Amino acid sequence: MADSTVVSNQQRSGSGETAPSRGPYIAVITNRNTNLVIRGFMLFSIGVFLALVLNLLQVQRNVTLFPPDVISSIFSSAWWVPPCCGTASAMIGLLYPCIDSRLGEPHKFKREWSSVMRCVAVFVGINHASAKVDFANNVQLSLTLAALSIGLWWTFDRSRSGFGLGVVIALLATLSTQLLVYNGVFQYTSPDFLYIRSWLPCIFFAGVITMGNIGRQLALYECKRMSGKTHQD
Repeated sequence: MADSTVVSNQQRSGSGETAPSRGPYIAVITNRNTNLVIRGFMLFSIGVFLALVLNLLQVQRNVTLFPPDVISSIFSSAWWVPPCCGTASAMIGLLYPCIDSRLGEPHKFKREWSSVMRCVAVFVGINHASAKVDFANNVQLSLTLAALSIGLWWTFDRSRSGFGLGVVIALLATLSTQLLVYNGVFQYTSPDFLYIRSWLPCIFFAGVITMGNIGRQLALYECKRMSGKTHQD
């Protein structure tokens, strides 16, 4: 009986049959982790690029001033600003689709790259307006930017989770900026609200919504690609 079992196993091995393994499952997990790293790197790169461009606008208009000893790049920006913005962008872009999955509410409103690019353009326009457009007073500027930021959310997001995360992260970012200004890391030329500009939370909110949309679109693209591979297999 034992001899027949050995022969049977030898025949299976000779015919190319192998015992079931967990290889495909491990491969799927590895692919997901790899895709997560790739998405994080892409979001980080986008955040760094936007930080360089938008901060350049602020510095050119003397909205923000950095001490001379920390000016260390060709874009007249402190070296730590782009990496911090890139890291925050990666965290936000990965957090949004994760929250959608946890809540069981997949975001399906305007899920195409053209909409995401328009969202980025509007965000850059809002930031540009804060630096270039002259308003009668800071209150008028703040109210205008607040309306534009909420309009950006309504046009490209409209999710309760997106709005809630945007508000929370914008408040945390504003508090962090206040601490940096208070400690003399940099300063605003005309602070009108606790060492900073009153419109800053609006910029942060619009930025969070923008990076959340990019992160959702990257996650959707990955999901479609993974499902396509599964059907092919």
